[in-house]
Amino acid sequence: MTARRLGFDLEGRPRPGSRILGGWRLDSARLRRVVSVLLLNWLALGITIALVPGISAHATWDVLLAAVLLAIAGAILRPVIVATAVRLGWAGVLVGFLFSHALLGYLVLWITPGITVDGFWSVFWASWIFAVLASIALWFVTAGDHNALLKHLLRTTRAVPRTPTTRPGVVFIQIDGLSAPLVQWAVQAGNLPTLSRWIRSRSHTMTEWHAQLPATTPASQAGLLHGASSQVPAFRWYEKDPGRLVVTNHPKDSALVEERLSNGEGLLADGGVSLCNVFSGDAPTSLLTMSTQGAGRDHRGPTREISTYLLDGYGLTRSLVMSVGEMLKEVYQARLQRLQNVEPRGQRPFSYVLLRAITNVALRDLNVYLVAEHMMRGAPSVYCDFVDYDEVAHHAGPVRPESLASLKGIDRVLGTLEQLAASAPRPYHFVVLSDHGQSQGATFKQRYGIGLEDLVRQLMTGPAAVAATVDDEQQGRVGTLVAELSRGKNLVGRLTRRQRHDRRPATPPDGRPDLVVIASGNLGMVYFATLPGRQTLEDIQAHHPRVVPGLVAHPGIGLIMVRSQTDGPVVFGPAGAHYLDDGRVEGHDPLARFGPHAAADLRRHDGLPHVGDIVLISRLDDSTEEVAAFEELIGCHGGLGGWQSRAVLVHPRDWEAQDTLDGSDAVHRQLVQWLEQIGQRADRKPSTAAGDQAEGA
Repeated sequence: MTARRLGFDLEGRPRPGSRILGGWRLDSARLRRVVSVLLLNWLALGITIALVPGISAHATWDVLLAAVLLAIAGAILRPVIVATAVRLGWAGVLVGFLFSHALLGYLVLWITPGITVDGFWSVFWASWIFAVLASIALWFVTAGDHNALLKHLLRTTRAVPRTPTTRPGVVFIQIDGLSAPLVQWAVQAGNLPTLSRWIRSRSHTMTEWHAQLPATTPASQAGLLHGASSQVPAFRWYEKDPGRLVVTNHPKDSALVEERLSNGEGLLADGGVSLCNVFSGDAPTSLLTMSTQGAGRDHRGPTREISTYLLDGYGLTRSLVMSVGEMLKEVYQARLQRLQNVEPRGQRPFSYVLLRAITNVALRDLNVYLVAEHMMRGAPSVYCDFVDYDEVAHHAGPVRPESLASLKGIDRVLGTLEQLAASAPRPYHFVVLSDHGQSQGATFKQRYGIGLEDLVRQLMTGPAAVAATVDDEQQGRVGTLVAELSRGKNLVGRLTRRQRHDRRPATPPDGRPDLVVIASGNLGMVYFATLPGRQTLEDIQAHHPRVVPGLVAHPGIGLIMVRSQTDGPVVFGPAGAHYLDDGRVEGHDPLARFGPHAAADLRRHDGLPHVGDIVLISRLDDSTEEVAAFEELIGCHGGLGGWQSRAVLVHPRDWEAQDTLDGSDAVHRQLVQWLEQIGQRADRKPSTAAGDQAEGA
């Protein structure tokens, strides 16, 4: 199925009463929007002139004329400003961002009859006040109407060089953390209009796939993009031989891991584009991707796409205004949870308020710009991870109203990109998938008043220096965004790079800690760091005889897995044991509550590199299927229990999928097969991986 064309119905026929002109539908509604925006800009400019000393107007009609001229000047001169700024590098972009609005405003106000200006600085401050007021006004006019963003994207990308081709491309949109049961419910309820329309019209179908342990983004993307999920045992882990903590939302660590994953044949190797991912999928074009930050980035300036976003009045200025609104909304929603005594609920500190604004507004908007840019260049494949739902669900809960609102925002993005495809130089298919789901529950520390690392330390024999790491998953996304904005060797790059640093657990002055405790949702791993190699059950019993019995007996622990010298991997629960090698069960099976995949997942996980000496999964509540994250997150993933392993794949209906997709590696093979079916990989040669990208560019 090719993308539906703007102005056409579901069967591809022109909509009644519409006329297509360059991808635009001319009707009374559009005319009303144009007039409304102009009137609101007139009002915003009038208020600005009234507020700022040094600028005056003789009549309101003079202000209207200035508003019209400002719109015309922006349409004509802003592309010139962007092109000039790109040539000047980051210095040019910074100056352009600060002063381009003022320069355009000064020019327009200077030539408009009836308006007097005392000096440039009056116009400088006026330009920012006007931009804020105009952005707020535009939101009121276009709220809920993605056509406004669509038309803006068409204007900003119309100068992109393109060569038409009939070979179809694929846009992969990953909705981070979205579970299959939630999609099913949201589609049935009509809460996701675009996805619901695709599925109801039978253009697409939905397939559930199983995210193996660990159900976390780096492991799933290692599989989805490279077919090598076995290299990632958790979101973060400890490597004993080098004494190194690996945290996959740190660019240096993700680059290290990708070296282990990549064979040059990743999902995006045929000239694809990686946007906002952990790993690149061997894409020759990679932006906002953690593993490629700093690799081959010696040029001094930003990309054209980033520059357009920063200098566009509809871009970063609008995002800044909307980010403030998102922060106010978060403060209100958090307070409402407290007043209504919603349970479970967690702390939502100011750091999260800011993080939510960045992921839900700035990063989402930038991702849309970047996807649109490369679609208009004719990229054969684009893979972009939208992380906003996952971030909100972590702190509010997977099915809370604010989480669903974030999900609906991504659905609007799908509608925008679907219509944008009508103007692209190649037909595009759309595939929507998630990397895992999320499970909900009060945290381990909330329930029992103690963190996992403190519990293990109390059970050890003798004092222990403990290193534990718990940081927000999406903080790495923000760090990657900063890294993308600070590329190069100029002053701006040096200053912004100073603000970035990797968060590492503290270690004692004499070297590595005695104990490293890792948390990835309700998956925990314990490393006895001074003892070489993976410690067996017998080793642990000899050195710390209270640890295993103490963990098994704790009410917050659902199961632990250790490796026995005689019996291989063994899973212990409160009332029994499960021997994974032969399937033998003694007493009550500790895996009975964790679903049909639990034994296979744990058996596989036991064989992964750098697994902890002890692997733990938190309790799973019988009545609610809630888990107890070892991090301070209400919605979590990484372990077993609940919806966290129930990921989703929405694809064109005439693309047949395997009956069972067990693990992200299996999904990778399915995606590659689909690319082969549409002719993307048949003639690929390792030395010309970017050839098809060049065709589209």
